[in-house]
Amino acid sequence: MTSTPDTRIGDATLGKAADENFPVAPFFLPRAWRDDLMAVYGFARLVDDIGDGDLAPGGADARHLGLEPEQSDDRLAMLDAFETDLHRVFATNGEEPHHPLLRNLRPTVRRRTLTPEPFLGLIEANRQDQKIRRYGTYAELAAYCELSANPVGRLVLALTGTASPERIRRSDAVCTALQIVEHLQDVAEDLERDRIYLPAEDMERFRVAESDLAAPSAGASVRALIAYEAQRASELLNEGPPLVGSVNGRLKLLLAGFVGGGRSALTAISAAGFDVLPGPPKPTKPSLLREVGIVLRRARGER
Repeated sequence: MTSTPDTRIGDATLGKAADENFPVAPFFLPRAWRDDLMAVYGFARLVDDIGDGDLAPGGADARHLGLEPEQSDDRLAMLDAFETDLHRVFATNGEEPHHPLLRNLRPTVRRRTLTPEPFLGLIEANRQDQKIRRYGTYAELAAYCELSANPVGRLVLALTGTASPERIRRSDAVCTALQIVEHLQDVAEDLERDRIYLPAEDMERFRVAESDLAAPSAGASVRALIAYEAQRASELLNEGPPLVGSVNGRLKLLLAGFVGGGRSALTAISAAGFDVLPGPPKPTKPSLLREVGIVLRRARGER
């Protein structure tokens, strides 16, 4: 079958799922779940690509959103147009969404009775990225993660019909941890974009200057700072096993994959001596499987 420009746009975005620290829609899930998870992932990945300026060349995404191709580089205009198109996903009448990934999201939204709030949070997080490039305190960073990461976990619970206040609380902790881990892996890449997601109060505590983050390799103070933030993420991930233990069946494996992915990424960071500046330490597949097994055992109350 010949691919169309629309399917090529979708394939390019969805193909990035293989680069995540955790399995996005693994094979063992029911087909309907996989389709819905990939539809949500496509939205989340595209909004991040808009915010990071990582869109495919040629301006096709801008054209789909009703903008001129040269406006692809105007991230705030793209995010505004994307939000307008998102509202078409939730409209009960009127025209269908213009962007192919949002058209693909619409059946999932209707089938699972999803609400706009988590999607709007992800868009707002990327708007914030255009305006705020430093965080003074951990509380400020956590508030950012409330927009940039926690909606993803809430959407997974909503898609699977398992949302409850306690599960949402634990999911928020896990998602914030996963966001912190990603920030630790991407310190050098983020700095190239003039962004620092290490709280300034912690940098001051460990006597780390911004210039230290631009070095080809981390010195002792940077390593100590990264180790400190990694421990903070590890403690948040401790909410994972109880969350995993509260659900059944294949969802248990999916959530264990998310938590295990974060743990294996932290293992990779530790194995690199907390030197994340040469490039993002990546977890290996054996490490991921081992950590998933640990999460499942702890979810059953085993050591």
